[in-house]
Amino acid sequence: MTMNFGRVGVLYGGRSAEREVSLMSGQGVHEALLSKGVDAHLFDTGERSLAELAEQKFDRVFIALHGRYGEDGTIQGALELLDIPYTGSGPMASSLAMDKTMTKRVWLQCGLPTPEFVLLEKAADLDGLEARLGLPFILKPPHEGSTVGFTKIDDIAQVDAAYALASRFDHHVLAERFIKGRELTVPVLGSGEQARALPVIEIVAPGGNYDFENKYISDETQYFCPADLAPSLADEIRELARQSYLSLSCEGWARADFMLDENNRPWLLEINTSPGMTSHSLVPMAAKAEGMSYADLCLSILATASLKLRAVARLAE
Repeated sequence: MTMNFGRVGVLYGGRSAEREVSLMSGQGVHEALLSKGVDAHLFDTGERSLAELAEQKFDRVFIALHGRYGEDGTIQGALELLDIPYTGSGPMASSLAMDKTMTKRVWLQCGLPTPEFVLLEKAADLDGLEARLGLPFILKPPHEGSTVGFTKIDDIAQVDAAYALASRFDHHVLAERFIKGRELTVPVLGSGEQARALPVIEIVAPGGNYDFENKYISDETQYFCPADLAPSLADEIRELARQSYLSLSCEGWARADFMLDENNRPWLLEINTSPGMTSHSLVPMAAKAEGMSYADLCLSILATASLKLRAVARLAE
């Protein structure tokens, strides 16, 4: 029997560079919730205002937004002010996780492994990157996802064009040491000590290029879930995912991305607090490996919707 969630909004679309992916995620979540008897309604935050959102009188919302204004703490703060319970992390965790530089700083402070990096504020900062990071290295905008503005630098001659591309999406650019190896990802569900990591997924993209095309459109990318890893190594990676999640105070659900180097050492790259929910997405894939259907996954995430800041305020009273 489906829990009575009341009138539910599925927030999707938005105004970020990941709008098209969010439209697909939101449509999938909406259809899944309807199939479970939930009174669910799509709401495109890129085309409708916060005033309209307040007028909808939603009892809770499922955030299927990706990128800026949806995954960066802004919509979470607005929902707190509107007293609308929502899925996923609160404003602080969302903002931290959206900023790859701040995420890496927190992880390093907590002793979690992440590749060496340099934050570039201007083109002149490109000097010396090869000496510091070695070749190849990565240039990317620190506040975008889905490999938007991402370039792998194999030859230093690429760096000016790559910097110009990343600068189109962000006021700073993140340079990061490239880790050669296997690409892995681990979804995490729950909050606090109840947070648990789902099975590890290995991603094998054509030419090792897991870009927008190979993430969301092409059927050539291969996924292995659970990944073919020694049990002890899989457990280590899943625990690292869980610790990366808790270190940022994430809640509800998220997905941590890794590279496993040639010495079987895992390196944390980033964490997504509102992961994709499309037909090609990874959280549903890991849930399926545990016997959970897409629709049941959506229900379980929706059930965690809450007001994070208000809960803290009530505890302080």
